[in-house]
Amino acid sequence: MWYVSTRGMAPQIDFEEALFSGYAPDGGLYMPEELPQLGRETLHEWSTLSYPSLVKELCSLFIGPELIPRDDLNGTSGDTGSAAIESVQGAKNVDIIVLLPKGHCTKIQELQMTTVLRENVHVFGVEGNSDELDEPIKTVFADVAFVKKHNLMSLNSINWSRVLVQIAHHFFAYFRCAPSLDMHPLPPVEVVVPTGAAGNLAAGCIAQKMGLPIHLVVAVNSNDIIHRTVQWGDFSLSKAVKPTLASAMDIQVPYNMERIFWLLSGSDSQVIRALMEQFERTKSVSLPKELHSKLSEAVTSQSVSDEAITQTMGRCWQENQYLLCPHSAVAVSCHYQQVDRQQPSPPRCCLAPASAAKFPEAVRAARLTLDTPAEILALEHKEARCTPMRKGDDWTRMLRDTIEDLSQQWQRRFLNLPA
Repeated sequence: MWYVSTRGMAPQIDFEEALFSGYAPDGGLYMPEELPQLGRETLHEWSTLSYPSLVKELCSLFIGPELIPRDDLNGTSGDTGSAAIESVQGAKNVDIIVLLPKGHCTKIQELQMTTVLRENVHVFGVEGNSDELDEPIKTVFADVAFVKKHNLMSLNSINWSRVLVQIAHHFFAYFRCAPSLDMHPLPPVEVVVPTGAAGNLAAGCIAQKMGLPIHLVVAVNSNDIIHRTVQWGDFSLSKAVKPTLASAMDIQVPYNMERIFWLLSGSDSQVIRALMEQFERTKSVSLPKELHSKLSEAVTSQSVSDEAITQTMGRCWQENQYLLCPHSAVAVSCHYQQVDRQQPSPPRCCLAPASAAKFPEAVRAARLTLDTPAEILALEHKEARCTPMRKGDDWTRMLRDTIEDLSQQWQRRFLNLPA
């Protein structure tokens, strides 16, 4: 399995190289050169698997069995930053650098990252939003020599491996919701995807292309660039990011849409390169008519207000005694809209990305009460460590200097040189 850049100007690479990377050198994102096509027999076999086994089988199509250990896979859930820190904190052979958008995530989310005081964990609090902090990361990854010298990789959905594992969410959802796999044709299932950067949406589109009969509904908050793109082909920035209760989705540059455009264009890298370079210059692109038509066939969309989020959280608690996080509520709001219209629809699954315990502000806004776990309460009393990246600072230089310094520490450590 080879991986290529969506912009077509970077050499093809294997999975290991895609894993230990971020953006491609030409500014694009890596995608499999070809997607495996799955028949009814394979779907039948996979439908009986546990989630870890399903992930293993799926990954073997893209990675190769020789690189996949045969013991069980374990996964974490939650926000990228804190989940990534949890997975590597204390590791002897990995340093992790996290950029968090200061003031654009909840206090608990910040504390989950800043209270991990391990030597290999380095957290920066950026005076900017998620889109703004992506810029220095993209600039660093564009320097191919620097990336190779320091063995850099990205752990968010810039990295293909993150999207790969998310593909399994859609297969697992389908197998749990489909009434029967003995029907001809296979019955459809609707999957509602709450998203900001569109990683899980890209995963769903890939699952569709592999032969999974799902209908995708993308649900966003008031930062509605994806909704406008699906509805009208208007891929353009608004004047500013709007703070919402679903803060992890407060994104104006959903970079994984580039993967979706590439997929739906028939892997036309020339078209995608021109499209994305225009977007980077002007912050506004109208999709070509054919590409927009294919997008609107593959995906429908909804934009959900904060008011609808809190109403949905309240309704779900009243009807099911289940406390939704505000991001999950964005998806469930779309479900309730369909239920209230009393229109026939296929079985529906709403993806739920996080725990409500991280979002007490949203819980209070919904006039609900939260039984906060003890480990969350304990965060308030822990020492925190966070390096500021202020407006006016050269964020790219700060990032490069940190990486250089860590590399020098590694060299001294392995060569037993004095500091």
